Amino acid sequence: MERDLGESAPLPTELEPPAEAAQVFGARLDIARMYCAALASAGVERGLIGPREVPRLWDRHILNCAVLGELIPEGATVVDIGSGAGLPGIPLGIARPDLRITLVEPLLRRTIFLSEFIEAAGLDITVVRGRAEQSGVMKEAGGADIVTSRAVAPLAKLAQWSLPLLRDHGRMLALKGISAAEELARDGEALARAGASNAQVLECGTGLVSTPTLVISAELLPRAERTTRRRVARVNKSRG
Repeated sequence: MERDLGESAPLPTELEPPAEAAQVFGARLDIARMYCAALASAGVERGLIGPREVPRLWDRHILNCAVLGELIPEGATVVDIGSGAGLPGIPLGIARPDLRITLVEPLLRRTIFLSEFIEAAGLDITVVRGRAEQSGVMKEAGGADIVTSRAVAPLAKLAQWSLPLLRDHGRMLALKGISAAEELARDGEALARAGASNAQVLECGTGLVSTPTLVISAELLPRAERTTRRRVARVNKSRG
């Protein structure tokens, strides 16, 4: 029988939030604690989180994602693709209630978990079942200021899924860990071909969390500039 997320067991002592969690979540720390309990119990039972990840839920997952809010302006619309167990979208929504967040996830058992937790926690977050590249998802969630992702796909493929969901000058923020610089060097040209500019590796949570979060940030060029870029690329290729 699946656990009711509204009745999650209290956190064991070893999973109580570290001191920095209070700085990140403020008055909403109890909601973050509730999320940690849900991941450690129902999240494991339903196969969304590996049992070995439970001792690292705060530092490696919850706080690692929540500090991404440093890079997001107030009141932004955020689409989190391949949200899985809600990372990074749910920690962002807890830490930054001003954000308008949509979680996009194709697997039913995951969307059920997300919807149950969001309702139990009283969060104003939308869940959309589907893949980022599907027309229905693009219609429902497109035009976002920010598209986030974590452990979803290699950067070149991720750009194809993230950029079409952005408004002009919107930004994709891909959590990539220590591989960020290497991945950007490898796939930077693919990002440019997809219509991105100003691609760079950013760091957030410095001085707050033990291991700062590394993020690849890229901005979507306006449609006219994307069209011009593609035209120039075709001309150069024909002259090749």
